[in-house]
Amino acid sequence: MPVATAGYIFGVSRYRTKLPPGRDRGSNILLALRRHLRLVLMLAAVLAAAAPAAVRAQGKLEARYSATLAGIPIGKGSWVVDITETKFMAAATGATSGLLRAFTGGQGTGSAHGTLHAGEPMTSIYASTIVTSKKSDDVRLTVANGVVTESRLDPPLETEPDRVPITDEHRKGIIDPMTASLIRAPGTGDPLTQDACQRTMAIFDGRLRYDLQFAFKRIDHVKADKGYAGPVVVCAVYFSPVAGYVPARAAIRYVAKLRDMEVWLAPIAGTRVLVPFRMQGPTPIGRFVVEATQFVTAPITTRASSNGLKTQ
Repeated sequence: MPVATAGYIFGVSRYRTKLPPGRDRGSNILLALRRHLRLVLMLAAVLAAAAPAAVRAQGKLEARYSATLAGIPIGKGSWVVDITETKFMAAATGATSGLLRAFTGGQGTGSAHGTLHAGEPMTSIYASTIVTSKKSDDVRLTVANGVVTESRLDPPLETEPDRVPITDEHRKGIIDPMTASLIRAPGTGDPLTQDACQRTMAIFDGRLRYDLQFAFKRIDHVKADKGYAGPVVVCAVYFSPVAGYVPARAAIRYVAKLRDMEVWLAPIAGTRVLVPFRMQGPTPIGRFVVEATQFVTAPITTRASSNGLKTQ
């Protein structure tokens, strides 16, 4: 699941609502979440982008995800992916749920579509929107051959004097977070091997430029409530901020030091493309987990017609 689902499950960077009287364990956790929400949002964004791109296949995915923090449900999201030999499309939505919704009713959407050549993304148009009762955040990026050719942010990036500036060089050789959520496994054999994890990515989301390094951990097995049941490849994920961040902020420093973040990758049927089935990482108030409850995939077949080949 990409940024546009995991990050939007929260849909807010801070909130000030007071807890009601007689709070239970879930409310106590949410009280702690008030102090650490920026950090959890940062972790969600990193994990959600944790899957390198380079796709060449024909298949589709319809998935639903749930998010928990310390075992407490806090959000839900959905994701649709459609890939052909020359084009790709991905769209996601997410919103807070359960107890967290009583404190901040955040929701968001995100999408990316673009063209492929020899399995590599050539162009992409990325859009994300987060809306709460108090604020909204919009990002629009156009990327061509790894270079950002257009960028629109609303509100604009804050200009604190200690923020590491984003230069033109930081907008080159990158991939947007949504496109980064698709990975083509190398080779021609079983796509679920350790080779799927051995890589480093340069990601730019409009406000932050960062690197994600991956390392193989193990082969595991999963079973969605609906859809996929089978093996997944589990990758460790390491986050390194490059530009657009304030070094003194605790969330950045905490996530950069983490060595326990994981992404579990499952295949899209009929393709060599792998996408996140589960993402998890530690926080000061418990484990953060985003996991698929529905993961339905199918190949895109072609049929001949008088006008040429059509997909269906």
